[in-house]
Amino acid sequence: MADSAETRKLVYLVTGGCGFLGEHVVRMLLQREPRLYELRVFDLHLGPWLEELKTGPVQVTAIQGDVTQAHEVAAAVAGAHVVIHTAGLVDVFGRASPETIYEVNVQGTKNVIEACVQTGTRFLVYTSSMEVVGPNIKGHPFYRGNEDTPYEAIHRHPYPCSKAQAERLVLEANGRKVHGGLSLVTCALRPTGIYGEGHQIMRDFYHQGLRLGGRLFRAIPASVEHSRVYVGNVAWMHVLVAQELEQRAALMGGQVYFCYDESPYKSYEDFNMEFLGPCGLRLVDTRLLVPYWLLMLLATLNALLQWLLRPLLLYAPLLNPYTLAVANTTFTVSTDKAQRHFGYKPLFSWEDSRTRTIRWV
Repeated sequence: MADSAETRKLVYLVTGGCGFLGEHVVRMLLQREPRLYELRVFDLHLGPWLEELKTGPVQVTAIQGDVTQAHEVAAAVAGAHVVIHTAGLVDVFGRASPETIYEVNVQGTKNVIEACVQTGTRFLVYTSSMEVVGPNIKGHPFYRGNEDTPYEAIHRHPYPCSKAQAERLVLEANGRKVHGGLSLVTCALRPTGIYGEGHQIMRDFYHQGLRLGGRLFRAIPASVEHSRVYVGNVAWMHVLVAQELEQRAALMGGQVYFCYDESPYKSYEDFNMEFLGPCGLRLVDTRLLVPYWLLMLLATLNALLQWLLRPLLLYAPLLNPYTLAVANTTFTVSTDKAQRHFGYKPLFSWEDSRTRTIRWV
């Protein structure tokens, strides 16, 4: 498409645009949305990399703001055609209080929805999570499931509870009248475990392995499989949804979609070793040395220590009852709903995703 003022007319807002996923969404929009006139990047902490994006044909506007502040959100949304709401507090380690998680993930999403209604912005794409569904607290497996697979979604941890509430708000907002009289069109995307360039937990595991002499220790049976998805493909699905939402509002409005690609089903540890192994780490099998009951005991002790120490210092270990339950429960997705509804196909193959992630690590 010709690069002209006539073809570039859309204004996009990406909340959380400097986060792990948000940065990839921002870069993908600049590469794959030819109608883009202005791209607003809203985040509490703005990245210096934004400066390099301001020299291209698209107006990139960096907005430092807080999703928990309704007036800041409304100012950022005003005049935008599409909002991609990736901002959220992803915390399964107890670094933040339950109140803070709720304030960011639930109240922040309410503020985005109300801003769309007040300013007349019609299209809202929300980044949800597979953890809205599971794994649940009972440890029930979810094997090759899709968006319609029955599953008992029972959660106690603040993070999945907050994401479930926020997703429900977004889906219930579909069809609300916005300023000007037209209807709001919303949908939610549920990534499985995201990996790729900038993934903080992958970075943490790498440094942990270095501290342990180039070794990581297996704690979960290799038979416990999980779905993982490359961050570039998650970003591409967000962009594609945003592009198609207006033309396919009746079909896509109020819908949820799992984010998926060609990444293989493996345990968390075996999957991570696809990238950490070529970077010099090795996985030591310790299942005979560390039985599950002992891991559960250690996880419970970590949770107790975290509670006792919270008034004095932040203690947020990787192992706690919730992270152990998630890692130890099979949760795999097999669906083609995104392909059927809006023509999604992964932009990056497994080989390309793996190579890019290894290069980054």
